[in-house]
Amino acid sequence: MFALIEGRRRVDAVDGAILRRLQQDGRQTNRELAAAVGVAPSTALERTRALRAGGVITGFHAAVDPAALGRGVQALIAIRVRPQSEEAILSVRDRLAAMPETLSVFVVTGNDDVMVHVAVPSTRYLRDFVLDRIARRKEFVDVRTTVLLDHVEVREQVELSDVAKP
Repeated sequence: MFALIEGRRRVDAVDGAILRRLQQDGRQTNRELAAAVGVAPSTALERTRALRAGGVITGFHAAVDPAALGRGVQALIAIRVRPQSEEAILSVRDRLAAMPETLSVFVVTGNDDVMVHVAVPSTRYLRDFVLDRIARRKEFVDVRTTVLLDHVEVREQVELSDVAKP
């Protein structure tokens, strides 16, 4: 019924329409979703369940503005880790992810090993956070901080054109 891409079923046009609608409003009822996409409610429910079971939909959550929680300063912190091993990098990733200031952690290639996106109350807090909780770690050989002036989170992922698909 569906083609598989890397162990997951291929997303067809109906699935794509369902995904777009759910990204716009994950709280809509199944009946509203079905009407918007132009399918029967049973089809919308079956497709949504299959997208969740197939790992395409990974969850539903409330998007929260960090500034509304008193965390109006955001920054990206680039870190080089030593020793250069998978175990060390994954350990750093997990420790950074557990910090309440952390929004996202990325394991990257290039000059840095890990990038962490944080939201904090002030630049003074950011300074203390970086100096006291990040830069002092012996396994971090280089730490660079970039304060974000503006941030737009893209919540709706658009499909790539057929030309760009592998």
